[in-house]
Amino acid sequence: MVKEAVEDAKENEQVMSEDEEKELKEEASEVKKEKKTSKRAKKDKKDEKIEELTDRLTRQMAEFDNFRKRTDKEKSQMYEIGAKDVVEKILPVIDNFERGLEAVPTEDKDNSFIQGMEMIYKQLLTSLEELGVKPIEAVGNPFNPDFHNAVMHVDDENFGENEVTEEFQKGYMYRDSVVRHSMVKVAN
Repeated sequence: MVKEAVEDAKENEQVMSEDEEKELKEEASEVKKEKKTSKRAKKDKKDEKIEELTDRLTRQMAEFDNFRKRTDKEKSQMYEIGAKDVVEKILPVIDNFERGLEAVPTEDKDNSFIQGMEMIYKQLLTSLEELGVKPIEAVGNPFNPDFHNAVMHVDDENFGENEVTEEFQKGYMYRDSVVRHSMVKVAN
């Protein structure tokens, strides 16, 4: 019996030691898990910071790219606006050249001074055309409010409906935009 008791005690010790071992293993695994989760938490904080900084950098790069594109567009628009303003200032000079040349009697057209003025006028028109300034064709064309400014209306059966019959002041376009509308008389 003593032998059996000793063996039972040994078995109990082994069982207890196995239970203790399991408990110890569980505690050890929990400690390891805690360490891992604390490491993950630390990594997560670092990863979050990295993601945040990466996101900020990406957004700033996109914002800078948009800024660069916007300033390039504004620069080209400023050039267009400046050129259009210069053309607007030159148009009255062209009008005065045309009025002056129309007022010259036919017998004086052979005068060298008049010929010189006509050459200057033609050179001015050529230079403007090279820059992209073109006169708007009006007479004989249908009335278009985008290009023409109707200041008179006449009923005449010789012309079609909404046809421009007379041009009082020439209109001009700079590239694709109207600098000055043509002042016209419209029939029917």
